[in-house]
Amino acid sequence: QVQLVESGGGSVQAGGSLRLSCAASGSTNGRSDVNWYRQAPGKEREFVSAIVSGGSTRYADFADGRFTISQDNTKKTVYLQMNSLKPEDTAMYYCQGRYFGKVYWGQGTQVNVSS
Repeated sequence: QVQLVESGGGSVQAGGSLRLSCAASGSTNGRSDVNWYRQAPGKEREFVSAIVSGGSTRYADFADGRFTISQDNTKKTVYLQMNSLKPEDTAMYYCQGRYFGKVYWGQGTQVNVSS
């Protein structure tokens, strides 16, 4: 079993920054990728960014150029640095990890961006 715990959410004004963290614990060997998703009220959950074990990254169009995903393997933590935040970035942000082919989700961390 793997546990994922997100942190770092909060309330910021437009143009501000936040860094989200996703800390993994448990049987974390065999990790293939970690992804960030978000879900705004009344909307479907959408992909934000991904990082694979080797370090390759991928971003949704709205995140490219503003968000940066990174990892610290010694801490078993994946980060999402979010800059130039916009009110439309307001959402619950979730971490998803794939370990030995099984998908795990964190509980989410709320991001609120005011104009």
